[in-house]
Amino acid sequence: MAREQLGVLTALDAAKTQWYHFTAIIIAGMGFFTDAYDLFCIPNVTKLLGRIYYTHPGALKPGTLPPNVSAAVNGVALCGTLAGQLFFGWLGDKMGRKKVYGLTLALMVFSSLASGLSFGHSAKGTIGTLCFFRFWLGFGIGGDYPLSATIMSEYANKKTRGAFIASVFAMQGFGILAGGIVSLVVSTAFDHAFKAPPYKVDAAASLVPEADYVWRIILMFGAVPAGLTYYWRMKMPETARYTALVAKNAKQAAQDMSSVLQVEIEAEQEKVDKIGVQDKNSFGLFSKEFLRRHGLHLLGTTSTWFLLDIAYYSSNLFQKDIYSSIGWLPPAQDMNAIHEVFKVARATTLIALCGTVPGYWFTVAFIDVIGRFAIQLMGFFFMTVFMFALAIPYDHWTKRENRIGFLVMYAMTFFFANFGPNSTTFVVPAEIFPARLRSTCHGISSAAGKAGAIIGAFGFLYASQSKDPKKRDAGYPAGIGMKNTLILLAVVNCLGIFFTFLVPEANGKSLEEMSGENEEEEETEAAVVDPQASSNRTVPV
Repeated sequence: MAREQLGVLTALDAAKTQWYHFTAIIIAGMGFFTDAYDLFCIPNVTKLLGRIYYTHPGALKPGTLPPNVSAAVNGVALCGTLAGQLFFGWLGDKMGRKKVYGLTLALMVFSSLASGLSFGHSAKGTIGTLCFFRFWLGFGIGGDYPLSATIMSEYANKKTRGAFIASVFAMQGFGILAGGIVSLVVSTAFDHAFKAPPYKVDAAASLVPEADYVWRIILMFGAVPAGLTYYWRMKMPETARYTALVAKNAKQAAQDMSSVLQVEIEAEQEKVDKIGVQDKNSFGLFSKEFLRRHGLHLLGTTSTWFLLDIAYYSSNLFQKDIYSSIGWLPPAQDMNAIHEVFKVARATTLIALCGTVPGYWFTVAFIDVIGRFAIQLMGFFFMTVFMFALAIPYDHWTKRENRIGFLVMYAMTFFFANFGPNSTTFVVPAEIFPARLRSTCHGISSAAGKAGAIIGAFGFLYASQSKDPKKRDAGYPAGIGMKNTLILLAVVNCLGIFFTFLVPEANGKSLEEMSGENEEEEETEAAVVDPQASSNRTVPV
């Protein structure tokens, strides 16, 4: 039996959509805008980095990043993100969401600028410093995942909580789009200002010295949106759920939310103290009680995010290779260095505009209508279908007259990733765990996703290489080819369907209902005898 909810939490659950909700979405969302920009702008410039630092005089083709360097440039930020998710997720529960929220943003601003200022006259020096700063950029980005999700879930009302959290994550789509647009603008400006012939006409002249500024400007621009929102992050009050349920300060929670909601809220310290002393509200992450109550939930959120990111990041980070393999991008020797940046950015922008961005906002529109479970299941299913549809008749899609069809199908996989598990895996961990472990569990879940992203980034790079040496990138061993790689990604998506059944449905329920923090002791005991007595252990069907 559930006890009477704290007044301050009831007020939050029942609050009508107000300006402060939209303010919180923008403040938290701009962090994700920056996250996506910084993580996904790198594919637009990796071919340029290869030309600048690894072109050999007299070669028939422009230089490309060697396998180990390409893996480092693409993957080091993901490694930093994984570490940041675990560290800041834990710190968010220990010190409070607000205290560490500004630190992540400051780290992102500094590292974005430093990445563009990577120093060194040799390839080794420049790429080494770039990787160093991108690791710390990823570390800051990682902290934004658990903190933004937790803050938005704890600020939101019960009725539209899913849409609010999904809106924060949907800013990723605009970040990916902005990365493409900035790359287009910068490359166009430099291409017009510094005319250069294609590589096959004049190899040396195709790479103007000013091309080195192009990738630096694109990377440094990521500091702008993060810097603009730093002040407003510092102005946000701590969430009432952390203040009341974790810090045990009912007066401060009531005071903060009274000013935010503009209503009078009574401080209920006695009720807060009573909730805090109960055993069921004090178990730790590594306890048997956590395993019994939330073990399957954590397995569900980590496994689905892990599987999703294997497919999602491998497809996203290596779009340029997929476009080249189907012939949508001209051969590198037919373009000058800066124009190649334009061509790659145009392709990624088109996919983002047609598939990625709409998918995010479809989730925002429907998540509180049809629920998280249905959207995630549907997304994994259609990702599987479209990936198989690309992979099995792969030779058909490589023909010139069928390339538009390939791009449409490819865009649809992104649409259903975002109107599907890429959004819901972010939302659900912020709703189903206790307040004192919420940020930590979200950090663990998102870190599992980044482990999948690292596997996808490094694995796809090698697996997609052709068995034909003439079609293989320089320095790479033979892989299984693009067709078999796409089949493998489709199988990964299919596994995501089955693990989705471990994830509970949080639609229409308060955070305390899902976590069990507001249950009477008797109900907790009854749940041991009858597992159906606890609603948050029910898997949706």
